[in-house]
Amino acid sequence: MSIKPILIHPDPRLKKVADPVSAITPELGRLAEDMLETMYDAPGIGLAAPQVGVLSRLLVMDCVKDPEAAPRPMVLFNPQVTWSSEERSVYEEGCLSIPEQYAEVERPAVVRVKWLALDGTEQEEEFSDLWATCVQHEIDHLNGKLFIDYLKPMRRQMITRKMQKLKREKARV
Repeated sequence: MSIKPILIHPDPRLKKVADPVSAITPELGRLAEDMLETMYDAPGIGLAAPQVGVLSRLLVMDCVKDPEAAPRPMVLFNPQVTWSSEERSVYEEGCLSIPEQYAEVERPAVVRVKWLALDGTEQEEEFSDLWATCVQHEIDHLNGKLFIDYLKPMRRQMITRKMQKLKREKARV
């Protein structure tokens, strides 16, 4: 397993729609393991394949925050929301591709998602609270959308400028 570099916004790959996974290959299995390792190392609670430069419909997540609780790493291929609640919730979201920037985003409070697991079986689960926010945030990545796309233009531009400056500073080092 290895930690992958995470793309930082603005990067054109983060705005592209990821391709469906037609077959779950051993290479994609290794990528999923690397993505989990990268996510935990960052640290984060979710990571989509486009964030590591792979335009495939794959995301990983683990929203267990309690250090006493067992982790629940999840790997989702071709995830899609099949139902969402009328009820909305607001979470302060952040993103590994937009480090140290946070903003409140409103989304459906509960979603049902269907996906293929690592073993190729179809799964379906209802997510609520932080899990619902996380899975919707990561599916947005697969569709070329970032959480800042939900913000007002001025705030979005301000965050984008900060990320451009961060990238310039990193390039100098």
